[in-house]
Amino acid sequence: MAGIIDQDYLQVLPNIKNKLKKFNRLDDSAYDDVITPSSVSGEKKEGDEEKSLEMSETSSPGSSNIMDTLDDLPPGIGQYDDFHTIDWLRDIARDRMRHRHIVKKRQEGCWEQVKGAHDAWSGWVCVLLVGVAAGTCAGIIDIGSSWMSDLKEGVCLEAFWFNREQCCWSGPSLNSTSMNEDSDCDQWYSWGRMMGSGAGGAGSYIIGYLFYILWALLFGVLAALLVRMFAPYACGSGIPEIKTILSGFIIRGYLGKWTLLIKSLGMMLSVAAGLSLGKEGPFVHVACCCGNIFSYLFPKYGRNEAKKREVLSAAAAAGVSVAFGAPIGGVLFSLEEVSYYFPLKTLWRSFFCALIAAFILRSINPFGNDHLVMFSIDYNEPWTLQELIPFILIGALGGLFGKFFIKFNIMWCRYRKMSRLGNYPIFEVLGIVFITALLSYPNPYTRMNSSELIRLLVSRCGPEDDTEICDYKRSSNITDPFKWSALAGAGVGSAVWKLALALIFKMIITIFTFGIKIPAGLFIPSMAVGSIIGRIVGIGVEQLVVNNANSVFFSNICESQGKCIITPGLYAMVGAAAALGGVTRMTVSLVVIMFELTGGLEYIVPMMAAAMTSKWVGDALGRESIYDAHIALNGYPYLDHKEEFTHTTIAADVMRPRYWRYGTGVRNDPPLAVITQDSMTVEETESLLRNTEHNGFPVVVSRESQYLVGFVLRRDLNLAIANARKTSEGVVSNSIIYFTGHVPVDPNGPAPLKLRKILDMAPVTITDQTPMETVVEMFRKLGLRQTLVTHNGRLLGIITKKDVLRHIAQLRNQDPESILFN
Repeated sequence: MAGIIDQDYLQVLPNIKNKLKKFNRLDDSAYDDVITPSSVSGEKKEGDEEKSLEMSETSSPGSSNIMDTLDDLPPGIGQYDDFHTIDWLRDIARDRMRHRHIVKKRQEGCWEQVKGAHDAWSGWVCVLLVGVAAGTCAGIIDIGSSWMSDLKEGVCLEAFWFNREQCCWSGPSLNSTSMNEDSDCDQWYSWGRMMGSGAGGAGSYIIGYLFYILWALLFGVLAALLVRMFAPYACGSGIPEIKTILSGFIIRGYLGKWTLLIKSLGMMLSVAAGLSLGKEGPFVHVACCCGNIFSYLFPKYGRNEAKKREVLSAAAAAGVSVAFGAPIGGVLFSLEEVSYYFPLKTLWRSFFCALIAAFILRSINPFGNDHLVMFSIDYNEPWTLQELIPFILIGALGGLFGKFFIKFNIMWCRYRKMSRLGNYPIFEVLGIVFITALLSYPNPYTRMNSSELIRLLVSRCGPEDDTEICDYKRSSNITDPFKWSALAGAGVGSAVWKLALALIFKMIITIFTFGIKIPAGLFIPSMAVGSIIGRIVGIGVEQLVVNNANSVFFSNICESQGKCIITPGLYAMVGAAAALGGVTRMTVSLVVIMFELTGGLEYIVPMMAAAMTSKWVGDALGRESIYDAHIALNGYPYLDHKEEFTHTTIAADVMRPRYWRYGTGVRNDPPLAVITQDSMTVEETESLLRNTEHNGFPVVVSRESQYLVGFVLRRDLNLAIANARKTSEGVVSNSIIYFTGHVPVDPNGPAPLKLRKILDMAPVTITDQTPMETVVEMFRKLGLRQTLVTHNGRLLGIITKKDVLRHIAQLRNQDPESILFN
């Protein structure tokens, strides 16, 4: 970054020493060196003022190099290394300058006008392509995962590419089809039937059990091997990393082509393995991979990391849109949960991208029911005020589950990282798959796919349902008996016990499953746990009301004939929202997603009450969501903009060098590694690059004055020197490097090297007494990588984003060294 002399001050005020404005920003890295004692002594050596004046004379107000385009610079200048944070201000300023340059060129002819129009609509074209790609990928993944999931239980011999539902209801012998929960249709062959065992016998059950486990192990090991061999970044849900990337962090390869391919295949295999994980969360990662790939077709986004994140925010919205069939919820999810920088135009483009993705998915029709949503409901029975009590109770249980899951999952993931278990990810996957398949097969509610389980639990028992969960003692004398609640039969009691066992199993197994090295997410498992809780509570409330139909408390629920309306499916729907909210701490976007997911417009208030209760209970026990907890576990430099900083520390308490306190005179650290503007040779600069690991260097007027001229990135300096040695004649080791506009001509000396174009002259500084509350807000709202700390215009130290995160961790009594990346 750079220091720049304000020319108005130089022209108006005679006392230059007291009015110089210095700004500087360093790269996001640990910078341990500081300025020498002479630099803060308050003395100004003879000649410094003249050099400062010369610098100001050669710098025009509009000559700051962040306003330069990169077209005339060596390739790679202005880009970022892996695991570095982007400079939002510099990238946004460059884009504005690029836009002004295009507007100016429009006057030169029709071709320039066409190029300007292309630049104007390139953003819309990019998000259009992303939406199409996201919808297509989602359709393929949905169809593939459904087919492979059913493959564990049998195969359609006449058309092996059909899953069980398509085989039975689209087969050639439609009239002879009789599919239900426990029997096969004529076209569908279970593995027991394939092996010649009779349907319903012990032999058929054992054969089906063995094939279920074998297929699950095969799918699990394939998913783990693909991730291990081709795309290590394809594991997990990807949302913690997407949040970190959208905050400005660079993770090369995380959104690449191989990651997209392996993530898509791995999601199908993971879901088919029957693990307590879902494919909906990773859709965000898949869509962002599409966004990253298509952004390179448009240099406006491909060459500007800040602009690229606008496309990625729209892609994240498309990911949730295709995951749940919820375009509006996807936009709100991107705004509330993952995006860091979300201008108004990004809101419009996110909506457009989510709309296109949902349209493409609807055209593919992966669910085969002409519905965009997975859990469409067909009832709209009213709810009453008394039911808010169990709704709030379900919300509290969802918050408790969220805290329970986050705490123990993080404990297990930390143990995995610190123990030898982390060295054997494939064996861990095999172990989890085997245990899951072994224990889930006997219980029909754990054997079935989690999406199918949620669909079953949120639905109403209709006339065609003969499952045990719909075993009610209904009176045939009542018109439309399936609308009214009734006493539960023996099947409902059996279903409640099985659901309770499924609840315990899913709560425990998901803790150990989330985080293993396969592509999978957490949305659907959380919703499955919540829907089980909600359905059990709903059945309990239903039987309480039915058995006390004449009670005054239930007078507005039951009619005079004893007919009562309680919908257990509604409670399951509310429970799914509560559990998902407890784990992710979403609120507004969660309610909208659930509304779009089910189509239950009548039930917005119950879902809002449960979502808010879940968040309040969860935040009372711990404010971190599962994604924030995994960000902290992985040590990503993510500064949460939703957290408040309320401590009374100041910049001098955090800056590097940490020992410095104004007035103490204590100095033990080595001096600051700086580059002078017009006196260092190429050889001296290369030696500085070899002997230090800093990611950037301040450029000063002289070592004695330490007045800032600017800041140059290590990467840019290396590239510029290497390019100059190859392309410029006369540049040798003793050539002087100039960062000034005026370069003196010496006919007897070596050719100078002018590098002013790579100098960043848009610095941000604070004083040593600036409250850290202000500093943290600057880092959050401006997207700073770092800022310099000054006293009376002279450099004292630096505060990087990593320093801020370490300081916050230290104030929370956490290990400050847990921030792993620079």
